[in-house]
Amino acid sequence: MPINTIQLSKYLSFVLRHKPDSIGLILSADGWADIDELIAKSWETGTSFDRDELRQVVETSDKKRFSISADGLKIRAAQGHSVPVELGLAPKEPPETLFHGTATRFLDSILSEGLKPQSRQQVHLSAEETTATKVGQRHGKPVVLVIAARRMYEAGFRFYLADNGVWLTDNVPPGFLTPPPSTL
Repeated sequence: MPINTIQLSKYLSFVLRHKPDSIGLILSADGWADIDELIAKSWETGTSFDRDELRQVVETSDKKRFSISADGLKIRAAQGHSVPVELGLAPKEPPETLFHGTATRFLDSILSEGLKPQSRQQVHLSAEETTATKVGQRHGKPVVLVIAARRMYEAGFRFYLADNGVWLTDNVPPGFLTPPPSTL
């Protein structure tokens, strides 16, 4: 039976970003898991896949959520962790603006309190407005906020670029957010 790559991707996101302990897996401090151990523990807990199927998910994912180590022995989520990991990303100067997609129901709170990581370690930002719109659609009626990223950077905020192209920062205060024109 062919593997359902979407289902396996969601499973891997759950385990590698949020609940490695759900299958008895321990991530390294920088988020890496041994692939053979991940596969064995997954089999033991009822989710069966092999190394080729894992590689297929990593290589074909449009979101590029996972990275495989250079030696091919380890895997980690590129970003989005709710468990503490240190990805070892170097601070990087962001573009002039970045985007954040959310649902309209969260807009008032975000405009008054800023963007916070919530259950994640950091706030996720997109370089493209279309990507942010897709993210917002996952949560309801989408709205895209414009982030004055360069201005934040110049004010001392740090930005990081994950392996999959997602920009990360610890928070975005309200003064660096521009709401969509319809809310002004």
